[in-house]
Amino acid sequence: MQDYIKIVKNGLWGNNQALVALLGLCPLLAVTNNIVNAIGLGLATTFVLVASNTTISIFRNNIRREIRIPVFVLLIASFVTIVELAMQSYFYDLYLILGIFVPLIVTNCAILGRAEAFASKNTWGKSALDGLMMGLGFSIVLIVLGAMRELLGSGTLFAQSSLLLGDFGAALSVKVFENYQGTLLAILPPGAFIGLGLIVALKNWINARVQQS
Repeated sequence: MQDYIKIVKNGLWGNNQALVALLGLCPLLAVTNNIVNAIGLGLATTFVLVASNTTISIFRNNIRREIRIPVFVLLIASFVTIVELAMQSYFYDLYLILGIFVPLIVTNCAILGRAEAFASKNTWGKSALDGLMMGLGFSIVLIVLGAMRELLGSGTLFAQSSLLLGDFGAALSVKVFENYQGTLLAILPPGAFIGLGLIVALKNWINARVQQS
């Protein structure tokens, strides 16, 4: 039981790949100009992490060490293809917005890193939980950063929710600041770097406070 608790804590906080290892920064910084884009990419990444971790763990004893990395990449690419086809069928407009960053999940170092460091050495149950927690931890960072940038850049939250939830999602859009002109820096790439830096700094400050107490 302690092993599973440790996996949860590592995925959500202690070893969050976006905040500790600083992996997967390309899509994280590129698509987080609003919450909806962040949720879409977060869900896609989480699915691929869970599916690839579980599959690699199940077949880990049948994969020769010399070819493990190409096999891992092939499996990850297969699940990314499933995500692409599903998004094209059900969330086509969101898929167009996310663009190249959906297929680029294949090259996300966080996913390949978990396959090599964890899934290839642990049972499928632990590997599935590790993929889920790492995906959720990554998604939380995406969403927080997306919320910060959308709020400062446009003065809204959950704009374009209809891309995910249809007519119901349209009612979720909130205009926080009326007659807000927006802060262009927040939705440009430098704003993403600044926002991520603030989140990392906050995490390090909380860790330091916990250690001192």
